[in-house]
Parts: sequence; structure tokens; C-alpha cells
Amino acid sequence: MFSFEDYKEIIRIIQATGRHANYADALSKDKFVIMRHDVEYSVERAYELARVESSMDFISTFFFQWTNNSYNILSRKNLDMIKDMHERGQHIGLHFALNGMTDMTEIRKRIKKEIDILSEMFGFQITEFSIHRPSKDVLRENIKLDGIINAYQDDFFTFAEQVTPETPVKVKYLSDANHIWRYGYPDEENITGYDKVQILTHPFAWCKEGYNNFNNYRSLVQEKYVELVNSIDQECKDFSEYKDYFIEKYQR
Repeated sequence: MFSFEDYKEIIRIIQATGRHANYADALSKDKFVIMRHDVEYSVERAYELARVESSMDFISTFFFQWTNNSYNILSRKNLDMIKDMHERGQHIGLHFALNGMTDMTEIRKRIKKEIDILSEMFGFQITEFSIHRPSKDVLRENIKLDGIINAYQDDFFTFAEQVTPETPVKVKYLSDANHIWRYGYPDEENITGYDKVQILTHPFAWCKEGYNNFNNYRSLVQEKYVELVNSIDQECKDFSEYKDYFIEKYQR
């Protein structure tokens, strides 16, 4: 359920509805399907998923973290990929990490600050954000900022204190969090059965092969390991004699 072919089938269903929309357009629509991606761990996997979308003339929104220990959003390599995604028409937003913050006034200020910084560094305006692992307090707050769209604002997300299959929703929300499709799989029934739909994926979970959870993490760790070894090799002249050792050590 997490291969590129599986993802292409989801895109085909969305395209057939004629309701595909980005966040800004959806604000004025009575019916829409929004595809969103929160990028954890790997810019490369987000880039590959964006390439799959481009092959099908499909556009979605990718939210990148500013504070993430797994990738540097402003490294030359990652910045080039993000800019290329933007030039291909993909929407780029901020995936805002609370990092323990609870004061809503300060959260609003921090979101605006991070968006301003990223807009300057990317060279194009960021106007959308999603929140990383949002607390109920943040969801309940329904944060809205002038000129900035929150993927969790009530136009795109229905908040309920206790969610059950019987909970009435204005917007159907589908998420692949933890390699499990929560609140239903984005098949034709779920996508066409509601007037308003928001689908969230995490690109690190998707690859050509469509691994199960364990093998997906295994392949992701291998990719990040090789990335680290190559990064050290590019920066340190005295590392080249050890590079093969570390690559072979991991592959044993």
C-alpha cells in the first residue's frame, strides 16, 4: 500500500473527481480534494514522490521542517531539490515543530518568524504551514494568520475531542501516520464519498518497492547512513581511505 504504483492509483482517483485543489483554491470551493505531505527524515524521498506526481501532471503541497535533526533544509543539495520542486509547480510550506511550546501567542509569532526566514532563504514566498504532531490544544485553537494558511484550520480539518467512526466531519481527513492509514484508505469510496477531503502522506513511507514498516525503516536508515558517509567524504580529505570500510560494514 506504500509503493509508487499505489500512490499513482490514488492520484488517478483524485484526478477523476475533478475536485483536486490546493489550499488557496479550496477556500472558495464547496467540494475539494487536497493532497498534502509532511516531510520527515528525508528530503530525497519527498523529491522522488514529487517526481512521481510530475509524471502524472499532479501538484500537491510539501511541508518541510525548519528544526529537524534528520535533514538540513538549507543544505545546498536539499535547497536545490526544494527549489526544483517549486519550479515544477509544487507548493512548498513550513512544517512547524512545536518543540514543547504551549503559549499560543508565542506559537503564532514563531510560525510567522520561521515562514519569513524560509521565504528569504528559498527565494520565494511561503504562505502555508502544517503543524508537526499537533496537540489538541493547538488544534482546538484553530490558528489563523493574515495571508497565511494553516493546513489544520477549520476550512480543511474538522477537530473533535474524541474521534470515532460516527463523528460527523465537515472535512474527511485521511492520514498514513505510522505506516497505517488512519480514518480510512484513500480509495474511490472515501475520496468520492465526501464533498471535502484532505489527504496527508509522509514521503519517507513511500518508495518504488512499497516496503512494509520494518523494511521501510531499514531502507531509510541505510539511505541516511550512506548519505552521512558521502557527506564526510566530501568534507574531509583524510576520510577517503576509510569510506569503503564504513559502506561495507553497514552492508554486512
